[in-house]
Amino acid sequence: MTRASTPSYASDDERFMARALELGRLGNPSPNPHVGALLVRGGQIIGEGYHERAGQEHAEIAAMRAAGDDVAGATLYVTLEPCNHLGRTPPCTEAIIAAKIARVVIGTRDPNPNVPGNGIERLRAAGIEVVEGVATADAVRLIAPWSKCVTTGLPYVSLKLALSLDGRIATRTGESKWVTGATARQRVHALRAAHDAVAIGIGTEIADDPLLTVRDTPGVSPLRVVFDTKLRTPVHARLVETASEYPTWIFCSVDAQRTLEEPLTSRGVEVIRSQSSAEGRIDVTTALRLLASRGIVTVMVEGGAELGGSMLAARLVDELHCFIAPILLGPRGRPGAVDWAGPDSPSEAPRIATPAWELCGEDAYVHGPLVYPEK
Repeated sequence: MTRASTPSYASDDERFMARALELGRLGNPSPNPHVGALLVRGGQIIGEGYHERAGQEHAEIAAMRAAGDDVAGATLYVTLEPCNHLGRTPPCTEAIIAAKIARVVIGTRDPNPNVPGNGIERLRAAGIEVVEGVATADAVRLIAPWSKCVTTGLPYVSLKLALSLDGRIATRTGESKWVTGATARQRVHALRAAHDAVAIGIGTEIADDPLLTVRDTPGVSPLRVVFDTKLRTPVHARLVETASEYPTWIFCSVDAQRTLEEPLTSRGVEVIRSQSSAEGRIDVTTALRLLASRGIVTVMVEGGAELGGSMLAARLVDELHCFIAPILLGPRGRPGAVDWAGPDSPSEAPRIATPAWELCGEDAYVHGPLVYPEK
């Protein structure tokens, strides 16, 4: 067993920015981005902060408050360019200038095209030294979901798959509980807690009657979404019976029977009518845009094969989470974790760019950002 090496940094700026990135991973600020910040004077950290929730103080302000009243002459490390506009909170640039902070080190510029920017330029105009390009790749990764949402109008999509060694998702009788073990299921609950919404198709709803809440790990249950073209969701489904407690939306086609809607809405489900694709299913791109317009930044697709396949075919999946159980379900087991035409050759296949492999109990877990070959 080898010891974990201590990270080495080329400069103090890199070391302090690494800590700011650690802070930035905390909190649940959606639909705002994750941001971390800290203040340093004389080589010592005097205040730390992060953006905990939307509407609450930004990371820079939290760090300044933690440092106390006197931060003049200090260096501020922040993972994202300070805001220069009035939103739900005042502009951070003005607070930084008023505090007489001497130097600001920034991980990445703000990519949001929808708000007046120029935070860096405002700070420089006030005589503050601004340093860019420190741990930029990590800072960009930190805000990747939010960045995609504000620049494309689409949420960041994670696809979760659970399958056997021979690529089956259920036995020949359709039994799928449980392909993977308890530790893997606990990790899935943690993934749910890290997303704004979790989505399934109607096939998974009818076959598994899932609850889709966070139970085996700390965290808040996400919005639950069902893609149900013809409104076949049973009124006695657990998702429907708990809709007053956990927000639940169902996407159906514009011509789904109106008489099927009221029994669902009367129990607290929100039914959203959406455009259908040429195949007669809910058009996933349109549905995702609707989710983004309602403040949903991250979505985890948890099943089934048709919904996952539609997302892959449309190149909408940004991240893959695959749990592989050390079992064989046989050639007559339910094949295909995703139902789509797929590539003509392995070189044309989407793949995890930098796969991370680990064990979850007895199951293998591989995850990472998904990349698509050029068309």
